[in-house]
Amino acid sequence: MQKIHKTIIKTTPYGPVVLVWSLFDGQPRIVRIIIPKPASPAEGEVARLFPDIVTTSCPAIDLIASRIEAYLAGEEIAFSLDLVKLNVCSDFQQAVLQANHAIPHGGVSSYGLLAAHLGKTKAARAVGGALATNPFPILIPCHRVIRSDRTLGGFGGGLQMKKAMLAAEGVTFDKTGRVNKFHLL
Repeated sequence: MQKIHKTIIKTTPYGPVVLVWSLFDGQPRIVRIIIPKPASPAEGEVARLFPDIVTTSCPAIDLIASRIEAYLAGEEIAFSLDLVKLNVCSDFQQAVLQANHAIPHGGVSSYGLLAAHLGKTKAARAVGGALATNPFPILIPCHRVIRSDRTLGGFGGGLQMKKAMLAAEGVTFDKTGRVNKFHLL
């Protein structure tokens, strides 16, 4: 049985974030990132999903954890997917997540534009579904994808967290709360 580990990042403005990881062929790989949800702390979700998890870390995971902490504190960080175990996702979800990962810091795209970028112009809802179950939020910045009407859409950490993360990246909003503009991929 594969031993599952967790590393907890406690100092974020949104509450604790948990990196769930394991060793694969002797290399650490992140299998899930749990962010706090409104009225549901990340640590409780981890305990529910992974009851036998062990709290520990390693230098590579510590580096990612410190980079996530810095990003959530407002620093501009570009994340690599080198330690992400993407093959826990379907082929379609992997394509969506990789395209989403290409949206730069401070950039925003829509579910429809992301679908069109993938050559699936009618798949905006499917893209939304793939992002709704993104196992790697923050590293794969699903908060940067909004509805085509420039409203926020959804986010696992709640809309307040999504808006705050976008604002920290320099994204601006009009008086109705819509994103002022978004960028094509």
